[in-house]
Amino acid sequence: MGASLSLVPVLDYLAHREFLAAGLQPGTVTIPYPHGGAGSTCDVHYWAPPGEPRLPPLLLIHGFGPRATWQWRCQVGPLSRHFHVIVPDLLGFGGSHCPLDGPPPSEATQAAALTALLDSLPGVAGRRVAVAGTSYGGFVAYWLARAAGPARVGPVVIASSNLLKTRADDRAFVKRAGDGWSSVHEVLLPAHPAAMRKLLDMASYRPPPRLMTPDFMLRDFIQKLFTVNREKLIHLLKGITVGTDKFQVTPLAQEVLIIWGDHDQLFPVEKAYAVQSSLNGTARVEIIKKTGHAPQLEDPARFNTIMLDFLLAAQKAGPSAKGSSL
Repeated sequence: MGASLSLVPVLDYLAHREFLAAGLQPGTVTIPYPHGGAGSTCDVHYWAPPGEPRLPPLLLIHGFGPRATWQWRCQVGPLSRHFHVIVPDLLGFGGSHCPLDGPPPSEATQAAALTALLDSLPGVAGRRVAVAGTSYGGFVAYWLARAAGPARVGPVVIASSNLLKTRADDRAFVKRAGDGWSSVHEVLLPAHPAAMRKLLDMASYRPPPRLMTPDFMLRDFIQKLFTVNREKLIHLLKGITVGTDKFQVTPLAQEVLIIWGDHDQLFPVEKAYAVQSSLNGTARVEIIKKTGHAPQLEDPARFNTIMLDFLLAAQKAGPSAKGSSL
């Protein structure tokens, strides 16, 4: 009887309730697949308030892993009081789809798809948009800000995202994982309960107790979050260009906030300062104590305060664009 219990639909329901309560509605647009062949298209699923923005637009970009609604569920309520919040599923995640027979989407491809999404939304086309990305979403947020420029993208928040990741970082990750692990993918794409538990241990400051995460429950998470999407997720991992000559980090023209958890074992906290240095040392760095790789979930109150303080200050100081100071 216990083996039939699944928390995934419960968590989906709770996350969707937070989004609906914040005034966001789901939608999907079909766009040409960036960097794909002639006639190739992709579907981009997103959550956003209906109609034209009455508040400055803010794009929240999720990381590699659980659904966007899970990753930003603690932010949409507080942020939606000040911003027209848009939360997309990146290509290959959630309800967004891209061709599996074509090249895997890189960060540049993801950024181009998000630009097309923004241009398709009522009243958002051509408007300056603030952007925040967590983990893999930070890679995309950086690329979007650099490619679109400050006239299109306003202040940028990069959370728990090592823009300078190299193969040496991957080797260090495997070493931190401990004996029995030979690759990053073994942990990031768990295929059995031990791997899922290792991922939770490395991503969280306070991972759930073992008694609360029996193997049958972890198998269910693995099945619904990873197994059914494994082919897509492997395809997406092949598209990541961070750490190659295709992803060179240079300073951004926008104001940048870097947020990190002090106990992040996926991207250790010292990487926050390395990223700051690569951005000319001008980015603001905020370290949230007693959090891991997802400080927006482990200490949402502190995360939201830091993010809102930064965005609202930038809103007052920034240039005006189509009636918005973002």
